Amino acid sequence: MNTPSPDKIGTTDQSADQLHQGMFGTYLITDADRREVTAYRVSVLTLAVAQLGFLVQWAWAGSTWIGPWLVLMAVALGLALHWIHIYLRPLHQALRLLWLLGVGGGIALVYQAGPTQMGNALLAQPLWIIAIGPYFAALTGLGFKEFFCFRRLEAVGVTALVPLLLMLALLGVVPLEKQGPLWFLEAVLLLVMAVGKFRLDPAADIGDKSVFQELEQRRRTMR
Repeated sequence: MNTPSPDKIGTTDQSADQLHQGMFGTYLITDADRREVTAYRVSVLTLAVAQLGFLVQWAWAGSTWIGPWLVLMAVALGLALHWIHIYLRPLHQALRLLWLLGVGGGIALVYQAGPTQMGNALLAQPLWIIAIGPYFAALTGLGFKEFFCFRRLEAVGVTALVPLLLMLALLGVVPLEKQGPLWFLEAVLLLVMAVGKFRLDPAADIGDKSVFQELEQRRRTMR
């Protein structure tokens, strides 16, 4: 993802439509674009806070009523993937599909174990990770996008820790109940990444709109 020059990224100009030079011509950053970026950033921040809340409750109060946190996490990631700017439409759709499959796996877990026993069922049968894994694959994709576009080190932590921890649990190398500190680390890194995004010019998250426009034009001509 190509972003505007660093001198523009570090500012927060919220004035009227701004004209930028892109790879395939000029493009405008509009108020509607800025609103989409704000919605994306708020969604990522909500996701980070919800994940921390989920982990805190599980660590200090048990896993009986973690359902509300999981619902908030699912909704927040879904909205973030709706507002995220990714050049390649198939990749964007793939992340949405992974989110949908993961949410479906979570619903199956609720149906099988009940809303108050989800955590216990997951600990007792790690194979449930396969069902909910696509959700975390979508989260990993979001983290990778943030690293690829902005080279944020905390995004590397999110991208690496999530699949690594789930794989270790699935293989029985490090059970989920032993992974608590590392999941807390991942959640804190996600929160740092989310908060840091509010310091960037919205144009940074939008990227080069001329690329979007060019790809959309090519897609239409191929129909």
